[in-house]
Formats: sequence, structure tokens, C-alpha cells
Amino acid sequence: MGAADIHNHEVLRKEVLSKEVLRVSGLTSDIATPGGRVKVVDGISFGLRAGATLGLVGESGSGKSMTCLSILNLLPAFGRVTGGSVLFKGEDLATKSADEMRKIRGGQIGMILQDPMTSLNPLYRIGDQIGEVFKYHHGERSSRSRWQRAIDVMKRVHIPAPAQRAAAYPHQFSGGMRQRISIAINVACQPDLLIADEPTTALDVTIRQQILRLLKEIQRERGTAIILVTHDLHTVSKFCDEVAIMYAGRIVEQGPVARIFARPAHPYTRGLLDATPKISANMARLQEIPGQPPAAGQHGGGCRFASRCTRAAALCKESYPPLAATDGGDGQHQVACWYPLEAA
Repeated sequence: MGAADIHNHEVLRKEVLSKEVLRVSGLTSDIATPGGRVKVVDGISFGLRAGATLGLVGESGSGKSMTCLSILNLLPAFGRVTGGSVLFKGEDLATKSADEMRKIRGGQIGMILQDPMTSLNPLYRIGDQIGEVFKYHHGERSSRSRWQRAIDVMKRVHIPAPAQRAAAYPHQFSGGMRQRISIAINVACQPDLLIADEPTTALDVTIRQQILRLLKEIQRERGTAIILVTHDLHTVSKFCDEVAIMYAGRIVEQGPVARIFARPAHPYTRGLLDATPKISANMARLQEIPGQPPAAGQHGGGCRFASRCTRAAALCKESYPPLAATDGGDGQHQVACWYPLEAA
């Protein structure tokens, strides 16, 4: 490859990586409860370009996973999307039929779950399960070819002795190896967007780092956009380009990771960062955010963090603040707070 070819390749790569893969606007979802329908995702908006990683952060019950399921139109039977739009590569997913969505899921959008055993069939060999991807998404009819391609993908995600392990069943692998298998299935799909929902939570620190490095390798090779759902801010700081902080079904702050971690504008974000363990910190105990998040549907019309916020005033309890650019910014760093920390 000559100098001109290398230059043209880099120009093309930059052009691909500058394209927006996903645009979520005003996404709203609710679920049925004994007391009526309750919003669990409320007006979520964000964009994600090719080759970038967005960290979706928040406490349990903040709506992170429900947001991802809403994007994929995979809400449980008692859930439904009630508003907003999801544009994937410029096409509105809400207009797609069930058959079209099945082809998009797996083929163009992949998902890695926290527990890979929920997505792996315990009765089928791993090689057969990976091979199914080549059959249904790539039209590979030869079972021998599918098996060999499955072995190649297993090798790609660093599973030892792939030719032998392809004949094994899910229960014969460790948790970390099962997560690698889940990633292998997604590698076989070659998705443009990968949603990883707490993919390393149940793994030890060493295996966690290996899985994250593997995801980064795949992203660099294909320019895959990734949504990483997590509550681990340390992982976000090392792995993500952008971060969206969720609280009680809404995004309260979003923007570039480096900027938000250096100068958080929302009191909740500041509280999460202060509660994160730091090896260099000289403190007797971790700081904590007082109180509990409101139950779904029981947060009133004001800011949902107001009852736990030391800066809350009357306005905070009366009206929810819009998500807006911070003072003096370029519009990338946004916060939903009447009295952001930057203004202090």
C-alpha cells in the first residue's frame, strides 16, 4: 500500500467515524403497574457517532436498561414506547415492521447482557450457536463452513483452543469465557451499534479489564458505536468518550467524559464522583448521597433529585429544569439543574 492509498484510507476512516449512527430524541416509555401506567423513561435524547462510546450511568432503577430496550423495541409485554424517535443510520426504527426489526437486531445492532447465560442456549454447542449468526444474517448454508467460521471468531476473541471448545456447552465455560462467547456472537454479526448492558459487573477485576480491552479492539477494527450501561464511573473514565448521567428516568447531565469528570455541573453527578473510591484519597470512609431515589411515578413535577440535594430551592420542587448547555460552553456539556455547580 502506497502513501496515497494510506492517505485515502485515513480520509475514508475519518469520514466514517464522523457519521452519526444513532439519534435518540425525546424517547419516552412506560410500564403497567397495579396502580396504573408509570413512566420509566422520560424524554431521553442523545446522539452517538461511529467509533464512539457513550457511558449510560445511574443507580439501579434509573432507567438505563429500559432506555436500551426501548431503543431496540424489546420492552417486556407490560411496557411500551409512548413518545419520541430513534433514528438508526438515518432511519426511524418506529416505522419498521417486526420482521425488519428482527433483521436489524443482531444484524446491525448487537447487545451484550450482564449474564450471558440468559442469551446462550444451554442445550446447544457454542460452535452451533455462533454458527447460527452466519446462517441467518450472512446466508451461509454450509454447516461445515459455519462451524469453521465460528472457530475463527472464537479465536478472534481470544478463547483458548477454539477448535476444541467450539464443541463445548455454555455451562462448561467460566463467566468470563461465556462473556467472550457473547462478544463473539456480536463480532460475527458485525453490528454498527453495540449495546453492552453491565457486561462486566459479575466478573473479577482482571477479567473485567480483559473484556473491556476486547470490546475496544473490536471497536477500533470496525468503527462500531457502543453504548455501555454501567454504574462504574472508573470504567466510564477509561473506556467512554461521552457520558449521560441518568436519575429517575431522565438524563440530568451529559457531555464529554473528561469535561464532566473534571467539572461536573449537576449535584447528583458530583455526589456520584465523591462516592467513588480513590486509592490516593485520605479518608476514613466513603462519602454518600443521603436519601433514596423516588419510586417510579412518585416524583412530582419538580426536579427529581430535589429531596436529596443540598442546593435545592423552592423552584427546584415546583418545576423540572430543562437539559441545557452549561454557561460559556459549546453546547456539548448539558445539565438539567436550576442552580448548577458551575454557577456557584
